[in-house]
Amino acid sequence: MMIQAHLHSLFLLTLYLITGYGQDEKFSGPLKPMTFSVYEGQELSQLLFQFKSSPPAVDFKLTGETDGIFKIQADGFLYLTKALDRETTAVYNLQVAALDAHGATVEGPVPITIEVKDINDNRPMFLQSNYEGSVRQNSRAGKPFMYVNATDLDDPATPNGQLVYQIIIQLPNINNVMYFQINNKTGAISLTQEGSQELDPVKNPSYNLMVLVKDLDGQNENSFSDTTSVDILVKENIWKAPEPVEIEENSTEPYPIKITQVRWNEPDVQYSLVEVAKLPRFPFLIDQEGDIYVTEPLDREKNDSYVFYAVAKDEEGKLLAKPLKINVKVTDINDNPPTCPSAKTVFEVQENEIIGSNIGTLIAHDMDQEGTANSVLQYKIVEQIPKFPKDGLFLVQTYGGVFQLAQQSLKKQYAPQYNLTVEVSDKDFKTLCSVEINVIDINDQIPIFEKSNYGNLTLAEDTKVGSTILIIQATDGDEPFTGSSNILYRITEGDSEGLLEVDTDPLTNAGYVKIKKPLDFETTPVHNIVFKAENPEPLVSGIEYNSSSFATFKLTVTDVNEPPIFSQQVFQAKVDENAKIGTKLGNVIARDPEGLEISYSLREDKRGWLRIDSVTGEIFSVAKLDRETESLYRVQVVATEIGGSSLASTASFHLTLMDVNDNAPRLAKDYTGIFFCHPLKAPESFIFEATDDDQQSFRGPQFTFALHSESLQRDWEVSRINGTHARLSSRHTDFEEKVYDISVHINDGGRPPMEGAVSLSVTFCSCVEGRCFRPVGRLRGRPTVGMAVGIILTTLLVMGIILAVVFIRTKMNKGKANTGNAQASEVRPLSK
Repeated sequence: MMIQAHLHSLFLLTLYLITGYGQDEKFSGPLKPMTFSVYEGQELSQLLFQFKSSPPAVDFKLTGETDGIFKIQADGFLYLTKALDRETTAVYNLQVAALDAHGATVEGPVPITIEVKDINDNRPMFLQSNYEGSVRQNSRAGKPFMYVNATDLDDPATPNGQLVYQIIIQLPNINNVMYFQINNKTGAISLTQEGSQELDPVKNPSYNLMVLVKDLDGQNENSFSDTTSVDILVKENIWKAPEPVEIEENSTEPYPIKITQVRWNEPDVQYSLVEVAKLPRFPFLIDQEGDIYVTEPLDREKNDSYVFYAVAKDEEGKLLAKPLKINVKVTDINDNPPTCPSAKTVFEVQENEIIGSNIGTLIAHDMDQEGTANSVLQYKIVEQIPKFPKDGLFLVQTYGGVFQLAQQSLKKQYAPQYNLTVEVSDKDFKTLCSVEINVIDINDQIPIFEKSNYGNLTLAEDTKVGSTILIIQATDGDEPFTGSSNILYRITEGDSEGLLEVDTDPLTNAGYVKIKKPLDFETTPVHNIVFKAENPEPLVSGIEYNSSSFATFKLTVTDVNEPPIFSQQVFQAKVDENAKIGTKLGNVIARDPEGLEISYSLREDKRGWLRIDSVTGEIFSVAKLDRETESLYRVQVVATEIGGSSLASTASFHLTLMDVNDNAPRLAKDYTGIFFCHPLKAPESFIFEATDDDQQSFRGPQFTFALHSESLQRDWEVSRINGTHARLSSRHTDFEEKVYDISVHINDGGRPPMEGAVSLSVTFCSCVEGRCFRPVGRLRGRPTVGMAVGIILTTLLVMGIILAVVFIRTKMNKGKANTGNAQASEVRPLSK
């Protein structure tokens, strides 16, 4: 009994020292389904629970996955006999039943679940002691290229089994910069941004990393850890532009045809092509392996090359690297026949050309690639029409297309025109072209005047410019309407001033002599003209112009009385506007063609500022000038000849008045109605603007502002804002409710300085809804209430007196009228 009592005491002590409660956190209770959580690794025996039952139950029975670890006593105590291991068994499923004295079940069995709770009793272990991987130069930062993996037998749902990875060593370590990074949860190794940019297999072809893994999520100093070595091989970047591609045009192979490829350093990228020049149809595509295809036949003659870019993007559509330039050259095949330069090529040859002379060059075209056999052309004459005087008059250079005279000089009277059929061929095609050769006349005839002398002609010097004064005629025996027979007339003597010109009628070759410039009797009264007739085409060798191509003509110019002529039409002068009266302003000059004396006068001198010396043409001021009234003064100057017909002419005189500082500054506008609400709560101010009428510099006015007196300065201040604006401000708030007149002096700072005094009126008044309000009796210049009442009463009294007078006069007039009527009735004859 004593041993049993000690055992019960031990169970009770263990109950309070360790956790072994059921899910309701009670130590004892009736028989029912229950779940118990027990930490693994506990060495002492643990009391889990005491089940209780009612008679006739006297004992308990434990069955299920006891594994010899779990026991139950007759008094219902459930306990374990040795430490649990979660990694061996995480859950035990038991059953408990209550038995009577005969061993029969009276209650239960009920399910009992034992959950083994994890403790950190296992260290993480890498699956490999050494890992090997590779990465491409310039691979994406953050894109995993390999993984390391570790396991931990502890419960992964608890911190005991939660692992954290960390790179602790990188060799080589350049400038203490990490080129690699690891996902601390997944063990994925990728490049850092620096690694993506700096890795170079030439400089460092391989790296070694030491990777650490820790449990307890790396947050506890008692966590277990393990390390592994990672060897990484750096491979060359394969994202490189391919070599230029050559594609034969109009290929008959089935499309699409692979022509080249690009590859990104990693899989799972999106490839695309970008055009440089927008085409109606872009004949290339790229698949998601990076293979580039041409999708249709290409025509070199339409487009002999293509340039586009291959682009690699990540899953989010972001560029992974600089696009690669793809160059495609379309190679030629002979698929185009030669073409003629035009429907008919026309050459001309003079009838005296020597054998071998070049006549012209036929330049045919071939759209195939220049500089290849496909575009080499050969020329051959296959027909000549007419064949007179013989066939084979012309030859053409086989490869140059140059036509030459082959056998003899041509005569236009034999045949004026030859038509040739020329075969132009490349190695596969032939084309017929038409060539027309016109035989042209040579210039072997000189123009001959019909008359060698066209007599005399007298004209007044005022004959209108453009007038036709003479018609001359020469003939030419060469073929009409050619450069050999067309005639140009030229004056070779007697007109050095170029007063005359000759126009040729292209149909008749008649020459019309016209006045080109005004004639001048005083300069040249007589012109002895010599005409020369010549062709635009040069004469053939051995032929010269002779006297038959020259003619003479005498032109006499008669005098006409002409008005004076000014030396210029506009005379200009400048003077300061404050020039003294009598100042010489300028001088005009005119002459009379006939040498008569001239008298000068002025017109349109609207302001009477000027006078002119009638003999010398000197112009003087006769009144005070004012630039602000008129800055550019324009008058007309009249020159009249003295004697003769008194002819006159006019010119303009423009006088520019230069500004002087002679205007004082003033307010730019009317500043009436300025008010401040009384009483002032704070100092008030307003801005005003000044101006003056003088000419301003490019900087504009530079006015200064000052109050007129010291007394004003106690209440007011004026501050300059800029060259034209200032601010008037009150210095305090203690003002009476009345009108204040503030005198301000404005100085323009000119030379000499001008100063103006202006007055600004400011009203202090009571305000209603933001508007100035003053009782009538207190407004300056307005009647008081008493005065207003007196004025009204006086007005009524005067109106009453006037009405009374009118009434009395009306009554008196009516009385007189009645008296008159009575008298009239007394002398009126009796009616019959």
